[in-house]
Amino acid sequence: MIPRYSRPEMVAIWEPETRFRIWFEIEAHAMDALAELGVVPKDAAKAVWERGKFEVERIDEIEREVKHDVIAFLTNLAEHVGEEARFVHQGMTSSDVLDTCLGVQMARAADLMIADVDALLAVLKRRAYEFKDTPTIGRSHGIHAEPTTFGLKLAQAYAEFARCRARLVIARDEVATCAISGAVGTFANIDPRVEEHVAKAMGLSVEPVSTQVIPRDRHAMYFATLGVVAGCVERLATEVRHLQRTEVLEAEEYFSPGQKGSSAMPHKRNPVLTENLTGLARLVRGYVTPALENVALWHERDISHSSVERMIGPDATVTLDFALVRLTGVMDKLVVYPERMLANLNKMGGLVHSQRILLALTQAGVDREGAYRLVQRNAMRVWESDGKLQLLDLLKADADVTAALPVAQIEALFDLGHHMKHVDTIFGRVFGKS
Repeated sequence: MIPRYSRPEMVAIWEPETRFRIWFEIEAHAMDALAELGVVPKDAAKAVWERGKFEVERIDEIEREVKHDVIAFLTNLAEHVGEEARFVHQGMTSSDVLDTCLGVQMARAADLMIADVDALLAVLKRRAYEFKDTPTIGRSHGIHAEPTTFGLKLAQAYAEFARCRARLVIARDEVATCAISGAVGTFANIDPRVEEHVAKAMGLSVEPVSTQVIPRDRHAMYFATLGVVAGCVERLATEVRHLQRTEVLEAEEYFSPGQKGSSAMPHKRNPVLTENLTGLARLVRGYVTPALENVALWHERDISHSSVERMIGPDATVTLDFALVRLTGVMDKLVVYPERMLANLNKMGGLVHSQRILLALTQAGVDREGAYRLVQRNAMRVWESDGKLQLLDLLKADADVTAALPVAQIEALFDLGHHMKHVDTIFGRVFGKS
């Protein structure tokens, strides 16, 4: 976790103090359940809550000797609880604590990321309506295609991140499970009711069958979901980067007073934030493969997954949390140039209306291949003139075209409004009927 790309709210979830506090709560809640079942004295359970403490430094000191983090924690806890500590961890195994804690941490991390997406969605919706009817050129393969609106671009991003939110909710629910089932998961030395009690107390669901660890397909799904969300972050960031290119310049990141874009060239205004988001998204996606490889553990457990999760758990969630918040800021302050959008749309001499002419010719009785040739031969002249020629003028001067279509109809086919007529319909699908 690099402070430059971290937010304290997410970092706090993964700090040692938080992790050991969750461990303590798991052990203490398990003691409560064991006491109710008569397995341990109620006074012992009470003593854990009243006197139970730990120190991160002391745990680290003990671990250097015993080479086992859960034993080190339990030893430190016993130093505070006293004699009653002999009842702590009854019938449990280390994975019961570790996996249940990880479920809590990942659920809390998901809650933060869901809130991040909610904030992003609010910004995208506001700006989509702001530019709902702002015409701009749609591009396929990076080449001018047909007109759209900038609002539709943002509505598409909204719909995409709405799906991301739904996926995060599912991933959170899938990973928020509790296992207090003992060695190899048989409950031989601990009652399943203890697991049920701890799960309820920690806001988790019970893992139906847990060998000695919670099955890692759950975690793989979680990290895969983060990878998908990161891909959506990069898609929108890449769109902004392309729109900010000098030759396009239809939108750009906000450039604050006093900001400098280059150590060498004072004129530069670079898309540094969205470039940064592209890099961060690559990192998050990079954590997906090791999470998938963690699924195949040996028999009832091994710890090949452990080192992986200790790294990718904090890193993936901290990185994506930061990226989502940064993207929200970019879109909130994005500077948009409607006039430049219109100028770019008109740059190629009306070529963006070629399909309407093609379709009209077919409706007028011209076969499709012939209609395509008629439009293309005029369109290529406009293309090769770099927009100095106008497609409308060439079509009106083409006797083969005017033989099929009256001039007035040809002119009407160049109406920009035709491409905007269903914008409200699409917005209704995305945002609901207003």
